[in-house]
Amino acid sequence: MSHRILNTSKPTLPPAPPPQLIHHPPQQPTAPKLGRRAAAVAVAIAASPALLGAVSPSARAQEAAAAAASAPCIDELPITAKAFLDVSIGGEPAGRITVGLFGDAAPAGAARFLSLATGVGYRRKEFVKVVPGYVQHAGVVSYPVIPAVTDRLAAEMEAARAGCVGGGAMNAAGAVSIVVRDPSLPPPKPKLVARGGRLKIEEEQVGVVPNGTEFVIATRDSPELDASALVVGRVVAGMDVVGRIAAVATVKDNTGSAYFKVAKLIGDKRAVVAERGFNRPYTKILVTNCGVLEQQ
Repeated sequence: MSHRILNTSKPTLPPAPPPQLIHHPPQQPTAPKLGRRAAAVAVAIAASPALLGAVSPSARAQEAAAAAASAPCIDELPITAKAFLDVSIGGEPAGRITVGLFGDAAPAGAARFLSLATGVGYRRKEFVKVVPGYVQHAGVVSYPVIPAVTDRLAAEMEAARAGCVGGGAMNAAGAVSIVVRDPSLPPPKPKLVARGGRLKIEEEQVGVVPNGTEFVIATRDSPELDASALVVGRVVAGMDVVGRIAAVATVKDNTGSAYFKVAKLIGDKRAVVAERGFNRPYTKILVTNCGVLEQQ
């Protein structure tokens, strides 16, 4: 009987290879997360040097030209004559305002102002309105409204607005302008009248239409005047006197009151009378003397 000897010992395994060392590079610190607005600012700051360096000389020249074009249009207009207005406030001399007139750009308006500054036109007449943007002289109330004159002034105003390119305001600080239209006047009202035995509809103007003698002096850029006042010149000396006029206390403007709005809506004449007094100086501001200094 044969005996089979079984090998019960464990098989010998080959030795395991030595463990490999894995090299991990040092971790960089993680930047904090930025919000959208902060990230946009950071990108803009990082890109700004490149953007600034990318501006070409031609682009800079265009920017300079645009800035020059947006300057007030009255700065470069030639002065053809000079007039003066001596002013008193509360009976005390306040100084002289010298006005350079644009006889080439506004011939009808400049001639109108010169004719009123000569003789007794503006002399002994008052400034009647002081608002944040300008001071207004009453002109000569006794002058009638002559459509041929006012229409020509209005045509010059429209031509000046069309010629003022680049976004500049004609009624810039220091501008002297004749009032051509009153934007506060309501539109004419239709009125039924009998003419020659027939009924006709006519338009009735409510309020007093400007007669082309009132003038304003802008104390700051006032583009809102461009549609109602024709620039005839600018102050070349005496803006400090204009500043004294603008500092005079005035009647409070009460157009925002609910009572005033209702009274005007229903046609109460007291509202119309009260409105004429708004912004009127408490102290009398008078042109004591006026005339022409130079004329070409």
